[in-house]
Amino acid sequence: MSILKNIDFMKARYVLGAISAALVLGSIALLFTRGLNLGLDFTGGTLIEVHAESDIKLETARAALADTPFSGAVLQHFGSAHDMVVRVAPQDDIKADLTGQAVFDQLKAAMPELDLRRVEFVGPQVGDELRDDSGLALLMALGFMLVYVWIRFSNKFGVAAVAALFHDVIIVIGAFSLFQWQVDLTVLAALLALIGYSINDSIVIADYVRDTFRTSRLTDPAEVVNDAIRQTMGRTVNTALTTWLVVLSLQFFGGESVHGFSLAMSIGVLIGTYSSIYIVCTIALAMNMTKEDFIIPEITEVDEMP
Repeated sequence: MSILKNIDFMKARYVLGAISAALVLGSIALLFTRGLNLGLDFTGGTLIEVHAESDIKLETARAALADTPFSGAVLQHFGSAHDMVVRVAPQDDIKADLTGQAVFDQLKAAMPELDLRRVEFVGPQVGDELRDDSGLALLMALGFMLVYVWIRFSNKFGVAAVAALFHDVIIVIGAFSLFQWQVDLTVLAALLALIGYSINDSIVIADYVRDTFRTSRLTDPAEVVNDAIRQTMGRTVNTALTTWLVVLSLQFFGGESVHGFSLAMSIGVLIGTYSSIYIVCTIALAMNMTKEDFIIPEITEVDEMP
């Protein structure tokens, strides 16, 4: 506390706010220009996993599919260089239940040492439903958070908290668009978890801001926010650090199946911690947050006697 008492956190809010606005606009631009690398959960298609005793060369596998209807397939190692997964979009001229075997036959002809491990198919209609429902789930989560914070604190903090959540989700999605990391259901789960994590941090800071307004003699809203941040900084850093260590462990040791989840969360924890401190409070101050927003209205008894 003694180290933080002279730090003016809100002094940098305009610069950081401009950077955040640029990141959000850049992320939106990336979504329109580059789009997202959607996994089979959303697009539909066929996934084929193969194994070999020696390292599988992706260049050889791509060359084997180059002059076939599967030339647009996505190939990547799965866990180790001995395993490979192939993701193929739905084919109009090949039945879905035959696509996996057809792809494997093409690969087997070029690399006889391959063994087929599994074939999975996701219909395009199911993929469309998952994509639409996942978007609806995100919007509903943001809406419920707005209502909750609005009721618990004030409409200004409610708007600021939801704006921060939108900021967090858009920047994480923008990172996935920029690097074309695959977006599947585990990434969607990470985004929903990020909303819960970020709103929890925002509520803690908002709680301290409200209590400081009510109990402190400070009148400058920026200084009130500074004081609340100083009181919560230790808790915020500890929570972020422990959560980040967990998701980093999942990222490096959890395997391919949770890689998308841990990658989205590792970015989201950092962005969410930052936005809880700066985005929420900056927007609330920009909306002229004052002590009157947190004063409990007095209930006057009405004498019903004539």
